[in-house]
Amino acid sequence: MKETRAQATRVQADAAQPSVSAWVSANAGTGKTHVLTNRIVRLLLSGVRPGHILCLTYTKASAAEMANRLARLLGKWAVMDDDTLKEDYRQQTGVPLDHADLARVRRMFAEVADTTDGPNIRTIHSFCESLLGRFPLEAGIAPHFKVMDERTAAELRREARDRVLNATTEKPDSAAARAMDHLAGLLDESGFDDLMTSLDFARGRLNRLFRDYQGTAGLAAATRRKLGLGPEDDRAAVILGGPSPDDTSLRQAAQALSGGKKTDKDRADLMAPWLAADDAGRVAAFDDYSRAFLTQKRTPLARVATQDVEKQAPGTQAALEAEQARVAAIDEKLRALAIADNTAALMDLAAALADAYAELKDSRALMDYDDLILKTANLLRHSPGAVAWVHYKLDGGIAHILIDEAQDTAPPQWEILKSLADEFFSGEGAWGMSRQGPRTVFAVGDEKQSIYSFQGAEPARFEETRAHFAEKARAVGLGGSLETSQEMSVSFRSVTPVLEAVDNTFQPEDLRASLSSLGRVVRHHVDRAGDGGRVEIWPPVKPEEEDQPDAWDAPVDRPGPRAPVVQVAQNIAQTVADWIAGGEMLVSQGRPITAGDILILVRKRGRFMEEMVRQLKQRNIPVAGTDRMVLTEQMAVMDLMALGRFVLLPEDDLTLATVLKGPLFGFTDDDDLTPLCHGRRGTLWSELRDRKGERDNWRTAAETLTDLLAGADAAPPYEFFAHVLGPLRGQEKFLRHLGPDAADPVDEFMALALQFEREHAPSLERFLHWAEAGKTEIKRDLDQAAGHVRVMTVHGAKGLEAPVVFLPDTCQGGGRGKPISLLWDDGDGITDSGAVYWPGRKDDDCTVTAALRAGVEAAREAEERRLLYVAMTRARDRLYVTGWDGRQKRPEGCWYALIRAGMARAGAVVVAADGTDEEDAGLVLDWPQTAPVEAKVPDAAEQPEAPPAWLFTPPAAEPDPPKPLAPSRPEDSPPAASPLGSDDGARFKRGLIVHKLLESLPDLTPEDRAPAAQRYLARPGHDLSPAEQAEIVAETLALLGDPALAPLFGPGSRAEVPLVAQAGGRVISARIDRLLVTESEVLIADFKTNRPPPERIEDVHPGYIAQMAGYRRALMDLYPNRPVRCALIWTMGARLMPLPDAILDKSGL
Repeated sequence: MKETRAQATRVQADAAQPSVSAWVSANAGTGKTHVLTNRIVRLLLSGVRPGHILCLTYTKASAAEMANRLARLLGKWAVMDDDTLKEDYRQQTGVPLDHADLARVRRMFAEVADTTDGPNIRTIHSFCESLLGRFPLEAGIAPHFKVMDERTAAELRREARDRVLNATTEKPDSAAARAMDHLAGLLDESGFDDLMTSLDFARGRLNRLFRDYQGTAGLAAATRRKLGLGPEDDRAAVILGGPSPDDTSLRQAAQALSGGKKTDKDRADLMAPWLAADDAGRVAAFDDYSRAFLTQKRTPLARVATQDVEKQAPGTQAALEAEQARVAAIDEKLRALAIADNTAALMDLAAALADAYAELKDSRALMDYDDLILKTANLLRHSPGAVAWVHYKLDGGIAHILIDEAQDTAPPQWEILKSLADEFFSGEGAWGMSRQGPRTVFAVGDEKQSIYSFQGAEPARFEETRAHFAEKARAVGLGGSLETSQEMSVSFRSVTPVLEAVDNTFQPEDLRASLSSLGRVVRHHVDRAGDGGRVEIWPPVKPEEEDQPDAWDAPVDRPGPRAPVVQVAQNIAQTVADWIAGGEMLVSQGRPITAGDILILVRKRGRFMEEMVRQLKQRNIPVAGTDRMVLTEQMAVMDLMALGRFVLLPEDDLTLATVLKGPLFGFTDDDDLTPLCHGRRGTLWSELRDRKGERDNWRTAAETLTDLLAGADAAPPYEFFAHVLGPLRGQEKFLRHLGPDAADPVDEFMALALQFEREHAPSLERFLHWAEAGKTEIKRDLDQAAGHVRVMTVHGAKGLEAPVVFLPDTCQGGGRGKPISLLWDDGDGITDSGAVYWPGRKDDDCTVTAALRAGVEAAREAEERRLLYVAMTRARDRLYVTGWDGRQKRPEGCWYALIRAGMARAGAVVVAADGTDEEDAGLVLDWPQTAPVEAKVPDAAEQPEAPPAWLFTPPAAEPDPPKPLAPSRPEDSPPAASPLGSDDGARFKRGLIVHKLLESLPDLTPEDRAPAAQRYLARPGHDLSPAEQAEIVAETLALLGDPALAPLFGPGSRAEVPLVAQAGGRVISARIDRLLVTESEVLIADFKTNRPPPERIEDVHPGYIAQMAGYRRALMDLYPNRPVRCALIWTMGARLMPLPDAILDKSGL
């Protein structure tokens, strides 16, 4: 094991070498993210600026995880001592750290944290958005563009479709209208919707075709050319063109057939009208005539005449076979013609949809994710200098590009990366900024894990792109680091039996070809050789006869209790329950298995996923629910939407019954709904209102619904539902009845209401329609579901792992997926831009489209096998495989069969079970624990916690906070003067001016104070006469020059000191005019501008005394060991009036 780990460390260190480009092919669990992080670290250590590094990941979550991992690593190193740092760096990167680089390593954290532009760790779409944001004019887009989410984009596409369809009726001569007329004869409503969905998914590829061929006319011409059709070919030209039929021989053959058996006579009857017709008649009758030679599937008949006919008229068979070949060739060309016409019509409609969609986006300055890729590619391809200009503007350019999960990069995305990176291998561009060394490209991926073809990924492009960059590097003499992919084959994740099962499953050559374009042998080396583990195949569940349930008892689409899908879910759930109850040990960890250790992977969402979650919940096993769900199909959301529909139409009895029976009101059928509904005279709502006094829960429901009806018209959607969930305790009721899983859908529903109100006028009716039409999907991060069983699709589990993995639906055939509607010819990307074909049905294929369809089906089957590889390699310690059979024979190439064959090759032990066929007996591949293990206790964080009780307990009434007290405005101050009395505004203005001077002048030298005061008072805004100015200057300078007041204006004193404190149970918020804090005492002074000032303390307004008492009380708490002295300074006469402590103590504060 040590040798294996050392080998893996060397390979990882070589791959992370920052001075050379590298292409890494890494098996599952071999540390791809680790290598990527190390390469960034070593680039930074070599002096590369963070902003010159671009690291592209597949998802936002991966980018965030990568950035966090890098920050944690650099932050840890920043505070380590020298020896610890050297050792940790060596263990992390596999290379030693020079003593001279210690300071550099410690600085890297600050460099990365302080920079605003790097390292740029982001998705390709995020990078394109940033790039377009910096070059909007060059890209020809609005500078203030925004990127739509999928929901908004779907809404806009529906609006574009409605516009186009409406326009076809208004402009019947338009290309779109003619296309609709053509398609209407080929599709029903459902088929049309499916086809429109296919166009939506293919809009990026279609836009590129429209661009390359400069419109649909050029594309249609290319399509006809690729199908072997001439520009003038039509049905008549195809049927009448080519070799002429031998009419004489055919008439003789027809005559001979008419004397034969029934099949011969039928054939003669089909031939006779055609032989007797002129050219126009032959064109019209060709379809019937061709039935004499072709099957219903348009393939040549095995025999065109019986032996008796041939005996009676020798040569008939030869004549008919010659005509059969001619008819088959014509039929092939007619099918190609039909495909060309169908495709041209569809492309006309697609172009109209694309134009309408683009117009809507442009009018609102919006872009979708496909636009980001397309616009960026156009920007970089615009001119030879475009890439150099982009590099120049990007603060010197990008010096190093790192690509994570490179096998999932789609061809258009590869083109962007090639445009950016090709300059790395051309002349001076091959060297980094300021001659820091060569610029590099690094990609890490695994063709075996390419499972996102529906997003455009093509696994073969991984090796093709490596070869492209290798050729570029070879041309400028940059070595052979890209000539081959570096292999990472040591798995740090899985134990020996899991990897043995994987390697042996994919041992056959045809399976290897599915995983790799080069057909490499699948071989994993084990790092955890001493850890125990287990792989089991359970016998599949067979279907059995089952009683039909009463239609009233259960939904028709719910499987019965003995259905195979239910039995498999029960078997898994009961096994998990037994493990947890019995303390089943995870031997490699030395602890019992917990719910959080278990991952159940399915190939697609459906009945089994729902049943699996239900069975786990029935056994009180914590389960995180499904990884993805349609929001409007969740029970809590359906109840909320039903409530919304009720307040819009109270007469809808079914909707009201749904609301009443749901968690919000909890009515039952027998006790509540039946007495209300049976024999009612009007609507259910009127019955409930009239009889609400009969039962308490009826009264509560009637009164609550009445209140909701009253407020529904005025309340926006968010406010309406927030009232239901909050004050009406709807959230508590949903969580109590539906469990914690209801929280996420409810939160997403409320977020959807907010989004709707941001984008539309707040209307409850429109919101409900908008929410239902949008089919919003929730994507949940189950990687954070600590302590819960996770049930998810294999696609969703990409990048995850678990100690125990179940594969439950392995007996179904794979590779079929959705029907193939559009067939793509990708061309060579240089002189041939390719084409797209729409045959309509598989039976309508011509030779060209049949070959393309076969390629798609083979690619789907290959991806299905790669999906199996991903599923099996999620397991760390245990892997369990099971499934169920249907009424049809189990497909030979299903996952169950492939894994079973691989297990047999691995030497698995057969485990016989009663009533099980030998070919379906269980298999076990077991491995003992030989490495020492330290007993561990499950982390408390992994244990699920119920919501705390206080979450649903109404909070107690909070005590009224103390009223803030501003001592300068005490509560017992005199009442406001009457507006009819004299104006005291001049007096208050004078006071403010004096305060400002007393605040500012002490900071100036004595000789500068008078000029500064005079300049300040002379400002027009003060509106002071010269006499008033002189009087204020004299008064202020007299104060500042008084020796008795010198300490308050001298060094160490402060002016306008803010004070916030609690004193005597009151909150004080004030500003002290002058404050002096010394070692022996604290002095407080407040300016007063009363004219004339009082002579005695007894004549001072009580509010002033209370004000100073408040200051004193607050500062006594701040300075408990020093006396606090208070005084008033009367500005008129420059007189200081000390306030005795005894008087302040008597104040009411």
